[in-house]
Amino acid sequence: MLLTTKFLRPASDRNAVPRERLLRTLQSRAGKRLNLIIGPAGYGKTTLANQWCTQQTGAVGWLSLDANDDEPRRFWQYMAGALSHAGLADLDDCQSLFSQADTHDFEGAISGLINHLVAHAREGVSLVLDDYHQIQSPVIHRQLTYFIDYLPPGMNLVIVSRSEPELPVARWRVRQWADTIEPQLLAFSEDEARRFLSEFMALELDPAESRRIWQNAEGWVAAMQLSAIAAGTASQAPGETIGRPPSSSRELNEYIIGEILNQQPAEVRDFLLDTACCLRLNASLCNHVRQATDSQSLLERLSRSNLFLVPLDSRDQWFRYHDLFREALFTRLQQTAPERIEPLQARAIDWLLDNDDIQEAIAQLVQRRDWPWLERVLAEHGNHLIHGGFHLPVLEWLDKLPSGAVEANPRLSMLQIWGHFFANRLDAIEPRLEQLENRLDRRVADAHPDAEGALGLHSEIALIRGHLARTRADHDSAADLTRQVLRDIDHTQIPLKSVTYYGIGLDCFGRGDLPAAEDALASAVSYGQLERKASTVLSSGGLLAWIRFHRGHIDLALESCRAVRRWIDQHYTDPRQPTLISCWQNCALIEIHRERGELEHAEGYLKPLLSHLETGTEPGQHIIIQYARARLAFTRGDLAGALTALDDARNMLAQRGDRILFEPPNLEAMTARAQLGLSELDAAQRWLERRDAGRYRNPLNAEQDNMTAARVLIALGRPAEALPLLAPLRLSTEQGQHHKHLIEVLTIYADALAAEDKTAEASAMLTEALRRAARQGLYRLFVEESARIRRMIRALDPDTMPGNFLSGLQALLDASDAPASEPSIRSAPQPGLVEPLSSREIEVLGLINEGLANKDIAQRMQVANATVKAHIRNLYSKLQVKSRTEALARARQLALLQ
Repeated sequence: MLLTTKFLRPASDRNAVPRERLLRTLQSRAGKRLNLIIGPAGYGKTTLANQWCTQQTGAVGWLSLDANDDEPRRFWQYMAGALSHAGLADLDDCQSLFSQADTHDFEGAISGLINHLVAHAREGVSLVLDDYHQIQSPVIHRQLTYFIDYLPPGMNLVIVSRSEPELPVARWRVRQWADTIEPQLLAFSEDEARRFLSEFMALELDPAESRRIWQNAEGWVAAMQLSAIAAGTASQAPGETIGRPPSSSRELNEYIIGEILNQQPAEVRDFLLDTACCLRLNASLCNHVRQATDSQSLLERLSRSNLFLVPLDSRDQWFRYHDLFREALFTRLQQTAPERIEPLQARAIDWLLDNDDIQEAIAQLVQRRDWPWLERVLAEHGNHLIHGGFHLPVLEWLDKLPSGAVEANPRLSMLQIWGHFFANRLDAIEPRLEQLENRLDRRVADAHPDAEGALGLHSEIALIRGHLARTRADHDSAADLTRQVLRDIDHTQIPLKSVTYYGIGLDCFGRGDLPAAEDALASAVSYGQLERKASTVLSSGGLLAWIRFHRGHIDLALESCRAVRRWIDQHYTDPRQPTLISCWQNCALIEIHRERGELEHAEGYLKPLLSHLETGTEPGQHIIIQYARARLAFTRGDLAGALTALDDARNMLAQRGDRILFEPPNLEAMTARAQLGLSELDAAQRWLERRDAGRYRNPLNAEQDNMTAARVLIALGRPAEALPLLAPLRLSTEQGQHHKHLIEVLTIYADALAAEDKTAEASAMLTEALRRAARQGLYRLFVEESARIRRMIRALDPDTMPGNFLSGLQALLDASDAPASEPSIRSAPQPGLVEPLSSREIEVLGLINEGLANKDIAQRMQVANATVKAHIRNLYSKLQVKSRTEALARARQLALLQ
């Protein structure tokens, strides 16, 4: 049950001051998605939003939030309810998704809402979220960020809040997606001030007097109100003036001090001055800074008085002063008691450090340029910051230190190396490692007082060198270095076990020892949680889920993803950081939901990864994302899209394969499957002739290679040649407990037997595959097999299978438009060419014919520029030409273009 009163816009106030200049800022424009209105209570935020609503021509929804809405399921149910109340039709399915989905799987439900907006909100729809400061949940902030990132054209969101929301507004502003009206913009103009004083304050003032008050307060509504009250305006005599207008910011400060600060009781005045050094305030911090115990009552008193105290949460715990007010207070403190600033600031920083608010403590240290203290803080806390995803800020803070400070401190040097490692700046690491090792060796040789700490840093150096060895495919050295760290780790004070076990997990995964990889990665997750290393927990848990999925343990894979996400949401509370997403984990979730037929959920986990492709990411992650994207496109029947993603992944592998820490998925085998679906049998046969399954260290890749080879042989009408491949595959997948691959092998085996007219054996083999799949809830892999297999499944008796698995699969087959991998004709002949053009190359040729430049072709195909250049090189080679003009002429001669 949703309260419909929360969907009602406030009644318009006939006496409200019209804010035309602000309404112009809020007007819609191409690409705009968000208006943000921020200001303390009484600044006219809701009135302004209401005035904006009256100017809209499309549907407008309104949602008044309260503290009870600070829960993801309730929040999104009300979001859908507000849109429905605004007139958006057929939202029942979206409401159902929000009611049923697990909180940690809401991305799929949110994607469904976005898709619904794309399909049904063609004339534009707007939604106002009033009192968003009531929302404190980092989970909701992250989910709303995702929602705004993928809003369709024509959708506008207005967020009204007393406090600055934890959303990446700066990023959106850079992209021209958002406009913000802050308290300074909310300040009244002279005309607005005159109307405010006459209509709201009921003051009979002449224009000159109104102007003096407006100038005195610089359009600050609360200041105008307080100045009027402070001067006894309500009872002034006719003709009596109120104050003298200030002519500078100095005089404005003097006004604040003289007319506001000095009018406060002594205890309030002292409190304001003592806490002026704090960027944010709560009772415990203020007590520590003031060395007192009454801060909570004073904060509540200031809040009730609306004395320029801006609440940052809905529980009256965290506040900040209005910037101009805090600046005036701090200036007053510098003038009257400068000797008190140093101890007050030091106590504030001490409290922030003791309460794990490290980043704000560092911000204050940078502001006061206390470099020695900043060095100590980074040396102590920098490792946790980097492994929590804050590697780029750490590198920036290290750069602020005086020249030579980092080089002189081995702990800071190691910190800088880790920062470059997580930023994927591998070229910057090797020279720094050599310099650090030389300094550490000298310390040990000279019996330096910190020689023991120098020995401890050698373990971190070994870990880094192990990762660098993986980028060179030197797996033996990587394994030796990582295991050496594991042997020495208990003798150091540095929390490295999670990173070490992650390295071991990568090594085991790379050489194909999947059970050992699972054990090591589970340990990495466990130690990462103890060490509070969010990035390691995400990466380790994601790779663990990836392995479990491909071994066929889908329920276990999904639960491991959810467990990791629950831990991250509990401990990682800054939603503005862009490092909350793990490529491994999201790709594992794409595969899980794709296999279960939940394609909207799968798309929900893919969309956040696409921005990483655009902005640049680690090459191994780039390939994994494109592989998962291709698998999803293949499942949807978009074979051309699958090939585009695979082409881009192969190009990345060719260019930067030496930087990848693991063996990538089998891109060639997946490409051959897509070519089969497009009836490009010649291309699939060429892959079959050149393939080398023995080159793969990871058994999953080798198995995929052999399974695809068997599919190609069956499609070529040579099923007898497929059987010798499938018999050993069946044994190896069963022994390796690769359950998903075993089910695929049994299914392909059934296809080959049926092609040989061995109907009874084929039926028995397929039945065994279906029974195993029923235990794991695997559906989609059968839909993607040949038309022959699909016909055999439809012909089976549902009663032969446990539960309703077979009937559900048969219904999915009937509803599915997935590709059937049994082409009946070869790709169209291309006479006059030594080697025919692929479908990708033909697509590029068509775009060249449209006159598009390389970068425009890349954008149209959603691939890298380098991928387009590679396609064009292949085109020139196959057409035996040297330019675009020659290529188009040759293509027309061969009837490849209309």
